[in-house]
Amino acid sequence: MDQKPEDLKIRTKRFALRVIRMYAALPKTDTVAQVLGKQVLRSGTSVGANYREASRGRSKAEFISKIGDSLKEIEETAYWLELLVESDIVPPAKMADLLDETNQLTAILTTIDKKAKG
Repeated sequence: MDQKPEDLKIRTKRFALRVIRMYAALPKTDTVAQVLGKQVLRSGTSVGANYREASRGRSKAEFISKIGDSLKEIEETAYWLELLVESDIVPPAKMADLLDETNQLTAILTTIDKKAKG
């Protein structure tokens, strides 16, 4: 879990790209899939953006705030991904890797948040 900030910048960007590709693969004619997909697209691409803002924070308070935003977005992303699976729009097997990465990023960001506040 001790990653360099550059590594997490790259990892969260890769995560955003995976979310974009997942959204692009959703059925275009399924209204529910599109609504849930747009939610996950928004939150999933915000994780890295907020992390980058945190890494450029001018103060510890600003860093903690932006890490908190990043953590909120990754947790929201997990929620939307779970709904896509549990509503039978995306098969669990197709979402397993993305959900695993979501959980790993949640753990990493939680650790960073706790250390920054500690």
